Amino acid sequence: MKKVKNLIFDLGGVVIDLKRENAVAALTALGIKGVDQLLGLYRQEEPFLSLETGRLTSAEFFDEMRRRARAGVTDREIESAFNAFLIGLPVERLRALRSLREDGFKVYGLSNTNAVMFNSWIREAFMQEGLKVNDYFDGLVLSFEEGMCKPDPDLFMTVVNRYGLDPGETVMLDDSRKNCEAAESVGLRSACVGTDADNDMLAQIRRIRECDAV
Repeated sequence: MKKVKNLIFDLGGVVIDLKRENAVAALTALGIKGVDQLLGLYRQEEPFLSLETGRLTSAEFFDEMRRRARAGVTDREIESAFNAFLIGLPVERLRALRSLREDGFKVYGLSNTNAVMFNSWIREAFMQEGLKVNDYFDGLVLSFEEGMCKPDPDLFMTVVNRYGLDPGETVMLDDSRKNCEAAESVGLRSACVGTDADNDMLAQIRRIRECDAV
């Protein structure tokens, strides 16, 4: 097996901790009905899917959600309720990303995300060390900019082709088994990340380093 040179990280559920029920409760409190059926952990329904694939702008999304909400709801209230999905980015994960790059690994981000979250909560969370989100990655591929979502194999190939990666030297770290399987279908290696100390992001990085050192 080839030496690992490249690591691709999902953001939500890997680098960033999620709690879907927080967003469901917060959006429901704004008077929006049916959120529990529309907002998924790995797969979204409309209008969340169109936001995640870039078919809706942030402004259009706010307008659509406002039509579904009680009277008088503002953009900021919708943004805050939606961002309740994201509950934390431990600084040790940022340090781990920096350490990988310092040790010669190429580090990429590949995420199903949207302009509302990315341009607010996510950008701010990545500034904990005084840096910006792009300072932690050699490249970022985001669903709302590409017009497609994982597990579409074409999204994985976008990363491979854009950055000239050898799939056999590249590991995709994702919290979705379907996404890991899709990555493997185009020749990438994968590591399925969980929430326990023995399989979270940091544990999987340690495992990759140890295996690669043998």
